[in-house]
Amino acid sequence: MINKHSSKAEVLEVVKEDGYMLMYASDEFRNDKEVVLEAVKENGRALKYASEALRNDKEVVCEAVRNPWHALKYASEALRKDEDVLASALRHNPHSLKDIMPFVARI
Repeated sequence: MINKHSSKAEVLEVVKEDGYMLMYASDEFRNDKEVVLEAVKENGRALKYASEALRNDKEVVCEAVRNPWHALKYASEALRKDEDVLASALRHNPHSLKDIMPFVARI
């Protein structure tokens, strides 16, 4: 388990196993790109707990929408309309085309 006093090494170890544990990390680590990338690689929906700045980071969001595409709802409004982000979501979740289409329609 991690808490607000955990070290970066401890946080990285835990979020690699369970990305949702990012919710217990300090604001510092929720804004740390390395930590957030590891969390969203494990579970894209961990994007929900990332800082606003990282929810607006294209690399982080593209990684998040790979697993699963539902992470798209936690991305910044601008990136929810980004062609590269949507392409990443579709490339890794082709069976979800009908669910992703409403986001495409907003472009």
